[in-house]
Amino acid sequence: MESRAKLLGHPIHQMLIVFPLGLLATAVIFDIIALVRNAFYLFDVAYWMIAAGVIGGLISAVFGFVDWLAIPVGTRAKYIGLWHGVGNVVVVLLFVISWWLRRPQPDSPTGAALACSCVGVVIALVTGWLGGELVDRLGVGVDPGANLNAPNSLSKRPASERLDEPPAIKRAA
Repeated sequence: MESRAKLLGHPIHQMLIVFPLGLLATAVIFDIIALVRNAFYLFDVAYWMIAAGVIGGLISAVFGFVDWLAIPVGTRAKYIGLWHGVGNVVVVLLFVISWWLRRPQPDSPTGAALACSCVGVVIALVTGWLGGELVDRLGVGVDPGANLNAPNSLSKRPASERLDEPPAIKRAA
């Protein structure tokens, strides 16, 4: 099922989601390092990473929702997509709560703020897996006829078209 929201021939949701996932996961890593090394300035870095990750997650969600609406009702993909989307809303809410709890003193988060972030990352692992299931197993966001010799997405040619001769790959002798 081809994505409805594309930029330069590629699904926007799949392009954007790497940013909030990376930012939010790295915020938790910085929190852990800050705790272990008593490097409290890293809590401040995590605070701003959470802010950026939440904004990125909200932007990405818009394009994911557009694609989800196009999935046919009654399919496994619609059901998995619902869990993926709802789970990611929970992830964003947990990080919003974590960010809000940190606001008074970003360099000294409460245990509740840290717990929200950690639970958010665990749920994000599950929702990320569900996203992979949607793309890799159920073909959501994949061009019809995609193949290993498909033309460049910028060519405006269908993915089902095969290039006669793939580019030569030079091998080291």
